[in-house]
Amino acid sequence: MRGPHNIWRLIRTGATFERTGAMSVALEAVDAPASLRLVARILGWPFKWLGIKGDSSLPPVTRAITALGPAYIKFGQILSTRPDVVGDELATQLRMLQDKLPPFSIDVARQTIEEELGRPLNAVFSQFSPPVAAASIAQVHSAIRADTGEQVAVKVLRPGIERAFRKDLDAFHFAAALIELVSPASRRLRPSDVVAHFESVVIGELDLRLEASAASEFAANTKDDSGFSVPKPVWALSGKRIMTLDWVNGTALGDREALKAAGHDPNALGERVLQLFLSHALRDGYFHADMHHGNLKVAPNGDIVAFDFGIMGQIDEYTRRVYAEILYGFISKDYRRVAEVHFEAGYVPRDRDVNEFARALRAVGEPIFGMDATQISMARLLAYLFDVTERFGMETRTELILLQRTMVVVEGVARSLNPSINMWEVAHPVVESYIRQNLGPRAAARDLLRAASVLGRYGPRLPGIVEGLLTTSTQETAKPKQGGMRWATIALGASAFTALGAVLGHIL
Repeated sequence: MRGPHNIWRLIRTGATFERTGAMSVALEAVDAPASLRLVARILGWPFKWLGIKGDSSLPPVTRAITALGPAYIKFGQILSTRPDVVGDELATQLRMLQDKLPPFSIDVARQTIEEELGRPLNAVFSQFSPPVAAASIAQVHSAIRADTGEQVAVKVLRPGIERAFRKDLDAFHFAAALIELVSPASRRLRPSDVVAHFESVVIGELDLRLEASAASEFAANTKDDSGFSVPKPVWALSGKRIMTLDWVNGTALGDREALKAAGHDPNALGERVLQLFLSHALRDGYFHADMHHGNLKVAPNGDIVAFDFGIMGQIDEYTRRVYAEILYGFISKDYRRVAEVHFEAGYVPRDRDVNEFARALRAVGEPIFGMDATQISMARLLAYLFDVTERFGMETRTELILLQRTMVVVEGVARSLNPSINMWEVAHPVVESYIRQNLGPRAAARDLLRAASVLGRYGPRLPGIVEGLLTTSTQETAKPKQGGMRWATIALGASAFTALGAVLGHIL
């Protein structure tokens, strides 16, 4: 389906932004250069009449995004957390995309629940409210369980959401392929791989059984985290298109004035959100990857409560150590070490100069230290970071996309609560603790014990592995014109490294 018909979808996207007046507002918000604004105007104006009209009661950008569909709404949710990039006014307008979209019919929700559970709704819930929140993929209802009398939250997928997402993703794949075709320089950013990664994340979000599983795992990982809680799923009342969770009362994290009125300290909450995210990412390697305001509340006891576990991030232990070293290097202003870690991890091609890269990183980090968030232009900083990645030939790392995206969102949430927050100072204790536990002598000893344990499990198979390697080397040596013992030695070495790699793969 990724054919030229998607050109129509892309044209209509631009036309919708032009027709709703969103194009000029969006370009103005990100301070786009005059040349780009002129090109956008020239290309968009002739097709303006093809655009979707949308809800005229909404502001231009919000109107365009909601008209275009769920995949665009996801992108708008990210922007809503970054007033430092798009401006306070636009970020506030986009905030409604988090949980205040138009709901679908309660009768459709009832029908979906009955089909999933195979029982009449009244036999399951003694009370079932109109939707209390509606987002791009699903809406939430309050209900009372008929068997226990407990209040629960019932999440129901929007009708036809799977088909709508697939249409958008189809157009995104086409656009990515077109970009790579007409702009070879863009291939280092791997747009097709990025879209494929986004697709894998979204498809998982459309099966609420997987979300219930993620909520259960996340709750188990974080059960001892002070000031944080996760509602647990009710498995008997969940299915592919519905999910039931414990109900939690609280104040929306996005309402700073309401938080203050409830006796909570927004500044402290901003710091805690950032530290919790870093702790989950580094300690567990499993983190909430959609932590915008609409998915976070503050309970009456002051706990931050997370919701919506459709998008979760996972990173392996090696990547966590790399990420921690990079963060700690910035915090301690050791730009040479930050550069070396990038080279060691393969994030920067080996043919580039590590000293030049360290100086470029210093130009990124130094202006930030000693400033609060209100003095930093994140838009300019991101633009410079992009220049650095282009200059040093850094490719997009799809395994880090969710981590980087969530870091941007979480920092935006923290800034909305504490406009003067300094990310590096808040991150310092969490990153330092992880470094101390995972990169020191004690961690090395723990790694050796784990390696010994794995080798112990492979003990009975080691004679067979060695015999196989020797047989392979003998066969390679017997082959004519293959370079004699030299090539046999290389073959043995390669096979040994392959076997060792398999063992280390289990260790890491």
